Amino acid sequence: MHNISRNFLLAMTLAIAACGPRSDEPGTSESAMPDPLKKPFAALSAAPPVAEKRPVEIEQHGIKRVDNYGWMRDENWQEVLRDPGKLDAEIRQHLEAENTYYEKASGNLERLREQLFDEMRGRIKEADSTVPAADGDFAYAVRFRDGGEYPIFVRTPRNGGDETILFDGDLEGEGEDFFRIAAVDHSPNHELITYGVDRLGSEYYDIRIRAIETGEEFAETIPSTDGSAVWAADSKSFYYVERDDNQRPKRVKHHIVGTDPTDDLLVYEEPDDSFFLYINKSQSDEYIMIGVRKGTSSEYRYLTADAEPGTEPVRIAPRLEDELYSVEHAGDYFYILTNAGDSVDFKIVRAPVSDPGRDNWEEWLPHEAGTYISGFVTFKDRIVRLERENALPRIVVSDYMQENVYELDFEEAAYNLGLSTGYEFDTSNLRFSYESPSTPEQTFDFDMESRERVLRKTQEVPSGHDPELYVVERIFITADDGAEVPVTVLRLKSTPVDGTAPLLLYGYGSYGATMQAWFSTNILSLVDRGVVYATAHIRGGAAKGRQWYLDGKFDKKKNSFSDFANAAEALQERGYGRKGETVIYGGSAGGLLVGATLNLRPDLFGGAIAAVPFVDVINTISDAELPLTPPEWVEWGDPINDPAAYETIAAYSPYDNIRSDTEYPPVLATGGLTDYRVTYWEPSKWIARMRDEATGGPFFLKMNMDAGHAGSAARFERLKERTHDYAFALKIFGLTEQTPVSHGKAAATHGT
Repeated sequence: MHNISRNFLLAMTLAIAACGPRSDEPGTSESAMPDPLKKPFAALSAAPPVAEKRPVEIEQHGIKRVDNYGWMRDENWQEVLRDPGKLDAEIRQHLEAENTYYEKASGNLERLREQLFDEMRGRIKEADSTVPAADGDFAYAVRFRDGGEYPIFVRTPRNGGDETILFDGDLEGEGEDFFRIAAVDHSPNHELITYGVDRLGSEYYDIRIRAIETGEEFAETIPSTDGSAVWAADSKSFYYVERDDNQRPKRVKHHIVGTDPTDDLLVYEEPDDSFFLYINKSQSDEYIMIGVRKGTSSEYRYLTADAEPGTEPVRIAPRLEDELYSVEHAGDYFYILTNAGDSVDFKIVRAPVSDPGRDNWEEWLPHEAGTYISGFVTFKDRIVRLERENALPRIVVSDYMQENVYELDFEEAAYNLGLSTGYEFDTSNLRFSYESPSTPEQTFDFDMESRERVLRKTQEVPSGHDPELYVVERIFITADDGAEVPVTVLRLKSTPVDGTAPLLLYGYGSYGATMQAWFSTNILSLVDRGVVYATAHIRGGAAKGRQWYLDGKFDKKKNSFSDFANAAEALQERGYGRKGETVIYGGSAGGLLVGATLNLRPDLFGGAIAAVPFVDVINTISDAELPLTPPEWVEWGDPINDPAAYETIAAYSPYDNIRSDTEYPPVLATGGLTDYRVTYWEPSKWIARMRDEATGGPFFLKMNMDAGHAGSAARFERLKERTHDYAFALKIFGLTEQTPVSHGKAAATHGT
């Protein structure tokens, strides 16, 4: 989930009193706010589908469990990823019945969803464009046209001239049920492009080649790739990653333009299914880097960009368990980010290109506990790193001698920073982005010599946005074991903190992924209705460094769930919401978070949204055939071979720990039929079992029959999908008739 300058500021007007009192009017909030509905779906007349139970007993490590709904996993699931029409008819019938039930149950929310869609679309500048990135004689950009669903990849001469369309996503995707563009990569001589397209949502991308000036399409199609290409220096060939039938990136191949892909040379094949394989080109353009990685180990090989076909890649250092490293290049050295030597929050070493093995690694930037180095970019004369300390990011610029080192300053309580590598290596220009939950994204060019900062673009919100209407807060709550968990809060200044405003709490908490304090035009549709939107930066993510991640995995995974529950309870106690009326929201592994936290403390919540949720954990992580299972044993544990890991996972797996002794709030789960990351049967089984074993609810499943993990790739269709989540939350809050704070133009155009 994923952009331009706001050249006007519309005056703010307040909506009707039901939107909530102003914060400077104490004593009025209790009567002004509508009470959330205790039983928001009490009048529901549609009957849910009843999934047939077909019990299968499973035994692991002498422990038995029964799965009544395992039949929902199509035995031909690999074929379904490539051809959804091959889905078993009985399973399809059940999924369609779930969708029909959801549509009937939520039909009275259709007007609200249309209103939300109008609001969200009204905040998007439709004819948008990225800031062009210079490369040689040209500048490359991505733009959208008014009403267009897909990106258009373009270039213009660097010194001025007519635009050339390299790839028109709207034209190419016309008539497709699903269409996603992985990448459009131009050759070093600027004459050819490769493009990778997925038409099913299964993330098998076909790569094709096209001449830029003539538009000529080359004959060959390279199937089953990750969608991106890394060009060789001569522009006559490129490297790509091929995926196997289990959707695992397994092989790097070398394709010569104009030849049959079946003749492509194998450059490297990864034998270990637990490692992900990827390729990229060094920022200097001198090397092709081949990397393999899992959560606890990595390894790199390299080729020169002008290597002859058939050249064997050179390994930098052999993989070691519990040691990670990644590589960039500048001058005579490879610069290596690593956690070697107990450097939990990482350090940077360098090694001579001529002999880069571990014996020659010399420390360039020492490890500093609590300062997490999340990445870096090399330029000819400088190295720029992105660090995070106590959940706040910073950018640090340094020369290679470390004689001239400085940070860039920012002032808000919570914000997000991003580095753009661009195409150029010999430059003093650094492009970075800045945003916060209330501040639209700004793109800057920064001269690393003069330290001059130039604003190139501010994300424009056509329907109007005034950051001064909002409050962004960074608060810390104390977890059960004393850990201080950061929480980012966004609310209107007029939204009271007295327990009367509804609270939506979002979280993820896995893989060391950090939920940044970014700006989202979509969530304003909630916040402008008086909803407090909070993001809990729980353990399992890396908001406070890698140790924060390590403290939320394996046998410490339950910290993620208790942190989330603690955050909800603490926010409620501080007046940011009310017990039993908070909605929690998370997707993928964040769906696991939602499911497990629901089982832990269902009393805290009034509703839950679990998007493509990873909830059938013990079954999935015990199935070595599934695409992501072997790589994720280092994240969750290996329940096949380790009894302790089995017991840990089985104790929190949401599907296996549904409680019958307490009432659950309403739940909306979503899925995608061609999702290989979280397979469609996980939310399907979970909802079926919730209906059978839990009280409360109701429990809904909305299955996208034409997409995978991320849903639709069309930008407006994505908005429509999001309206279902938000309308569900607003139904829980009793705010389906709530008028959002008006920003002038949106109210005049959309009647909101």
